Amino acid sequence: MCHWPNWCWTTLMMATFCTVNFCGFVVGQGFSETVCVEHVHWYDSLRRLIKNYTLGILTSGYIVLLSRVGENVAATMRKELFVALLRQDVAFFDASKTGQLVSRLTTDIQDFKSSFKLVIAQGLRSATQTLGCLVSLYFVSPKLTGLLVVVMPVLVGTGALLGSSLRKLSRTAQEQVAKATGVADEALGNVRTVKAFAMEDKEILTFSIEVDKCSHVNQVLGLGIGVFQGLSNLALNCIVLGTIYAGGSLIMREEMCAGDLMSFLVASQTIQRSLGSISILFGQVVRGLSAGARVLELMMVQPTIPLRGGALELKLLPPSSVLPSRRLAIVGQSGAGKSTIAALLERFYDPEVGVIKLDGYDIRTLDPSWLRSHVIGFINQEPVLFGTNIMENIRFASPEATDEEVYEAARQANADGFIRSFPDGYNTIVGERGASLSGGQKQRVAIARALIKNPRLLILDEATSALDTESERVVQEALDHAKKGRTVLVIAHRLSTIRAADVICVLDNGQIKEAGTHVELMQRGGLYAELIRRQSNPQPLNPDTK
Repeated sequence: MCHWPNWCWTTLMMATFCTVNFCGFVVGQGFSETVCVEHVHWYDSLRRLIKNYTLGILTSGYIVLLSRVGENVAATMRKELFVALLRQDVAFFDASKTGQLVSRLTTDIQDFKSSFKLVIAQGLRSATQTLGCLVSLYFVSPKLTGLLVVVMPVLVGTGALLGSSLRKLSRTAQEQVAKATGVADEALGNVRTVKAFAMEDKEILTFSIEVDKCSHVNQVLGLGIGVFQGLSNLALNCIVLGTIYAGGSLIMREEMCAGDLMSFLVASQTIQRSLGSISILFGQVVRGLSAGARVLELMMVQPTIPLRGGALELKLLPPSSVLPSRRLAIVGQSGAGKSTIAALLERFYDPEVGVIKLDGYDIRTLDPSWLRSHVIGFINQEPVLFGTNIMENIRFASPEATDEEVYEAARQANADGFIRSFPDGYNTIVGERGASLSGGQKQRVAIARALIKNPRLLILDEATSALDTESERVVQEALDHAKKGRTVLVIAHRLSTIRAADVICVLDNGQIKEAGTHVELMQRGGLYAELIRRQSNPQPLNPDTK
């Protein structure tokens, strides 16, 4: 498979296109000569036969090259858009809907590719024929050609104004399609929640409303395109009638003969058909331009936290001075800002005020890609697994890891036993988002995924809060084993899991109110002691009095 740059294929395609049109002209001349000449030699017939075969071969080659160039352009756009999306920071995805992003990655690029192929295949041919016939018209009658040249800019300008309105309408239609896709993506992605609350009818109604809006906008767009094409054909027919009237006047003044007028009309008809073909393509071109603009709009978005990637000479911890294992726990009520600290450490966001330092270095000076792939291991409350096997899910954090390293990470996470109990072992497919595994099993696979890259800082964001008692016990054993030799930041809601921490920070309204060990904080009798008391002795619900 030859991997040439896109411009090479495009140049070859254009050369073939020009050759096809030239051969068509030569073949047409050959047929004219055959009709006009009484005696045709056998080698003339052979020559024309070869021309016909050559034309067929070149036409096939042109179509193949057109397809190749179109697919290469679409593939390049998809790759670059996907790269641009993954390079964005988390705040970008907080403000965007996944369904709309996927729509731009698929539907918009498909529309652009279809328009690109049509413009090259039909639009370029029509434009070439129009220009060629205009040159012929000038040689037949400069005066009539001058009249056309005066009228055409007015028509083109009017068409441009209508086209601008249609492009805006097409963009609105594509945005509405993206909204409908987003509704479907959310409903299907959270189907268990939808079914748990019996909200199927509500989601169906919401999706139907968005689809109806999409249908209405597209119908208005179709009406606009139809009006544009109708006006285009009307204008072209008026040009033909005007040509006949002006040509008749020239014949009466003996400034041109009837044969020249017929030749002019035939060439004008060719121009009319070509422009008519272009007007029919206009609707698809409008969709393609709008789709391309939406794709480029995303590609131009610059992430506020750029990922530089690659090797970094800075060492977080010199090998000769490894910090002792310390466990820092952060507790507080919901909304106090606990998970925000984890997000800031991961550089999902950068602090607006103040500085976060890691071993004395401002975290904003560290490459986020290096920080996340080599330094920090992150385990949150709801681990997300990919729809592949367990082996690849664990290896996701370290693609170069060997099978033995995967097994060792699973053993450290207390996951090796249940994984090997499956018929397919580590090759077991976990389903979308790990649907075939229990909550505790998913959490242990997520722990193994975090441990396989041997992180120096382990962040546990309420890693056991969503588990039942038995699953929590097993996962907690895995976490206790994973903490050895690492600096650990534990964000916990269940305070019983952090009593052994070296330092416990109590967070309230985004500020640290207390800090110390479990014993020290209990002796103070402050906010931490109050949280412990509430969890140990929850207030019973007062029954309604009658």
